[in-house]
Amino acid sequence: MRHLVPLGWALSCAGCPGNVSHPDAPKLTAQEAVDKLAAQRAAKTSFVADTTMDYWLGSQRAKGEVLVMGAVGAKLRFAALSPAGGSTMAEMACDGTNFVYVDYQNNCQLAGPCDQRSIAQFFHIALQPDDFIHLALGTPPVIEGTPKLTWDGKHENLEVTGAQGTQHVAFAPDTYDVAASDLAGADGKVRWSVENRDFVAVGGQRVPGKTRFKSAANQQDLLVDWGSADNRKINTALPPEKFALQAPAGLPNCK
Repeated sequence: MRHLVPLGWALSCAGCPGNVSHPDAPKLTAQEAVDKLAAQRAAKTSFVADTTMDYWLGSQRAKGEVLVMGAVGAKLRFAALSPAGGSTMAEMACDGTNFVYVDYQNNCQLAGPCDQRSIAQFFHIALQPDDFIHLALGTPPVIEGTPKLTWDGKHENLEVTGAQGTQHVAFAPDTYDVAASDLAGADGKVRWSVENRDFVAVGGQRVPGKTRFKSAANQQDLLVDWGSADNRKINTALPPEKFALQAPAGLPNCK
């Protein structure tokens, strides 16, 4: 895979030199970059956001308000609201172990272990729950392996190669805002990719204002506008009952 350069949002500058040192870039080793990104990830443990998403709901593309909250430990809650009046069209909750999904439009439900399949049920993007949380917070998980760090004139570019495959992370040299990251498996096929922009400070932490997730082989994507900083909370206490969802009795399984 070539060095990651997010084209869609013009995250890198045309004509920038590649793989050369730059006097304005921090004097970092690759391992120091890995450690810094890990520290930022550890500093963000939960979030609440009132978002606008362009996403998949079942087999239909949808765009509208989606309430989201998450906490490290596979705890997630989504509620997609109807553009017509704010009623809930679908919602899903992961309580750390299991998930419940309710599609109110089609009067059906699903339940099972909370894993990447449950996230895919809602968004068509297969991500482990905690991976989704970290990606939403702009701090993607970094695989274990051998790191290499280069400079492209705008971003530090971290490449890590290990048993899971190869990951690229492009981040700003001053703030460590992660502009983009992708992970390709040992077979060379992309498992996921993410692009971030418009970073803002919320609760003393820098988080993206807009995010684009892509699934394996770019077959599906999810566009998220995380809303204003005033409507977001980072590292807030979220009690377990926030992630409990009971499906109405008698609903059949969604097909």
